[in-house]
Parts: sequence; structure tokens; C-alpha cells
Amino acid sequence: MSVVLVDAGGTNIGSVRYALQRLGVDAELTADAETIRAADKVILPGVGAAGPGMARLCELGLVDVMRALTQPVLGVCLGMQLLCTDSEEGHTECLGVIPGSVRRFTEAPGIRVPHMGWNQLVARQSHPLIAGLGDDDSAYFVHSYAAPAGEYSLATADFGGDFSAVIARDNFHGMQFHPERSAALGARLLKNFLSL
Repeated sequence: MSVVLVDAGGTNIGSVRYALQRLGVDAELTADAETIRAADKVILPGVGAAGPGMARLCELGLVDVMRALTQPVLGVCLGMQLLCTDSEEGHTECLGVIPGSVRRFTEAPGIRVPHMGWNQLVARQSHPLIAGLGDDDSAYFVHSYAAPAGEYSLATADFGGDFSAVIARDNFHGMQFHPERSAALGARLLKNFLSL
């Protein structure tokens, strides 16, 4: 099985790669369109802001490549947000393969942005990506923006209201948290993705 990590400049690439190595998969880091198209699985990691993330994909000529992929694709953290329609972070048009607008969390008493740390996941529908997700499972988040809970939410988390923690539409999937930092749960969900 060939797995590629899209080199879109995310700072979490090394840790995602190491998490995959622990699962016995040596993922190639690439920005080459042909290599991405030929892979069995594609992972779009990302940390940072939506504007520079999309600008990097544009610069690499990968926007239409990513939109046209038919194999399983996983966006992680910012990578998940880039799968959505747009982000209010820099008023950025994103890949648009999963409908939804990414919005900044609203600060309120007890709600300090960014959302940082462990948070419980709640399964919203049955899907092979979240197989084995338990009622008390938590994942590790670091983000200020999130996709709303909706019809494409496989699992949500609560931070001043529900938001999408795991999303999917057709062959496109996303995890807002960092599976590479989410201990046994993160490893299980990455393994589920590799099995799709």
C-alpha cells in the first residue's frame, strides 16, 4: 500500500509520518502531482492558517489535483479545514470537497481560544473511519477555527457548542484533532483510515 503525505508546509508532518511508521507504514512526503494521484491513500496534514495553506497548494499546482482524487484522502487539523468550502480565517476559499464554512470559536466565560488540549469525541453516525470509537474516548486538539457540526460530521466535540471533530464525504475524510498526539485513539483512527 502506498501512502503519501502532501507537502503543503504543515509543521506536524514529521509527527504524522512517525505515527504512520509506528503502524508499519512508511509514507512518502511529496508535492508531486503524479505521485499523489498514484497513491493508494493521501494524507493532507497541516498546522497554521487557511490562507497560507491554500496559497501553498496553489503555488504547487495541487488544488485541482486534490479536488479530483478518488482514493481515500484524510485531512488532519488545518488539512481537514482545507477540505471544506471556505474559512473565515483570511476569508479563504478552500478545496470545497466537503460542504461547510470554517468559523472562529467565540470567546466566552470558560471558553478560551485557541481550543487546546484533550476533548471527548461523540460519534454522530456509523462509519468505518471511527470504528471502535468509545463513549469516553478523547483526542488532542489545538485550533482556533472549526467546521460546524452537520450532516458530514462523523464525530463531534463540544467547545462552547458542538463542532465537527471527524468529517467525511465520499472519499474525503478529516480529523480536526491531532491523531499523531492522541495516543491509542489516534493510532486506532489512523489505522482505520489505512484500512478504508
